[in-house]
Amino acid sequence: MPQKNIEFGKFGARGIKGHHAVARQLDTLAGGIATPITARRGLTARLNYLTRTPHALAAARAAGLTLTTATLKALREGKRSPARKSLEQIEAAYRTVRRANVARHLAARLNASGRGTRVEIHPLNQSQVDRPKQRVVEYRTLNIRHWDRIVEAWASENESELDAAWGDQIVDLGSQWGQYEYVTNVGFAA
Repeated sequence: MPQKNIEFGKFGARGIKGHHAVARQLDTLAGGIATPITARRGLTARLNYLTRTPHALAAARAAGLTLTTATLKALREGKRSPARKSLEQIEAAYRTVRRANVARHLAARLNASGRGTRVEIHPLNQSQVDRPKQRVVEYRTLNIRHWDRIVEAWASENESELDAAWGDQIVDLGSQWGQYEYVTNVGFAA
């Protein structure tokens, strides 16, 4: 049963919450700028993305970007070096705006006109657990047809809603669905 793994890892099992694995895979599918923000090219690319239009700048401001227009211009032109706090703020705003921009398209691709997307669930790693205490868990696949709630929760970075949305989908695994609260990986493509 989900939420019953109060002492997860007590006997040596390793894994992550299933909804964290889903969020990680959605981040991968959303793509983005590969160059790190600490490199001049990565910073410039993120600033261009966040400030290329008035609409993009408004979205960045709504996502928490508080730097002034003059500061943003100086950073883009390389006349100023950003502080660590500014870099973190720019990266967080970029991630939030990027998620919002790709969410609708990503949900449509994953829904595939009602056909859905096949998801591979890799169970938790029990290699460090003593034999008598190991559970029988196996690799499972599941076809998810309704991704809207999952993608919306991911885009808004609402972890509790993402956990609930993911939990509502994995109940289709049958009576063993609680064994997949923690996993090593969740894989799917769009």
